[in-house]
Amino acid sequence: MTVQDEVTQGIIVTEAAAAKVSALLAQEGRDDLRLRVAVQPGGCSGLRYQLYFDERDFDGDIVKEFGGVSVVTDKMSAPYLMGATIDFVDTIEKQGFTIDNPNATGSCACGDSFH
Repeated sequence: MTVQDEVTQGIIVTEAAAAKVSALLAQEGRDDLRLRVAVQPGGCSGLRYQLYFDERDFDGDIVKEFGGVSVVTDKMSAPYLMGATIDFVDTIEKQGFTIDNPNATGSCACGDSFH
């Protein structure tokens, strides 16, 4: 499998994002949680990203490891997230997780949702 094949088969979590998730999990003091990345209807552009810690398993979940962090995507969200990169930025202007999604054809002005 080439790197390009791996990229198109799912999401990518950068080292910075994996480190931040790991730090947040350490603060929670639980080792049974994983980062769940999902796409849900909503927002002014139609679809909204959701990132949250989850301990549940659902049929068809896709689990990948990034820097010791388990990242889970449900089977309905996976096609919308193919090739998407999750990063964590910490600058004077902005702090938080960002998602660069090649499947998004547009987004709302506030950047909260996409289509």
